[in-house]
Amino acid sequence: MRGIPTILACAILLAAAPLAGAEHDGHGDHGASDGAAETVRAAAVVHAIAGDTVNLTHDPIPEIGWPAMTMDLPILEGAHIGGVAPGDKATVTLEKGPDGLYGVRMLMRAE
Repeated sequence: MRGIPTILACAILLAAAPLAGAEHDGHGDHGASDGAAETVRAAAVVHAIAGDTVNLTHDPIPEIGWPAMTMDLPILEGAHIGGVAPGDKATVTLEKGPDGLYGVRMLMRAE
């Protein structure tokens, strides 16, 4: 009789496994919420650029389900950072990496 409860418990765990993380919205890890676009663009205000990270406030990015928010984003290797400074309004282009996370591919001062 020990086998039936074990089999039942395994069946319940296997059925629940696809639901694990279903409520994850992707904001904390800079990932897309629905696996959409590989690159996206948004208006932003730059707060700081330090090393390989930029802190900015961006407008909503509906293509990846992100609301407007202030966040730190990694600057990708080979990214183009077009003469922006803290306080500048800018256009940011984000690129989704192989890890599923977004980083800054281009940051240009808005005209």
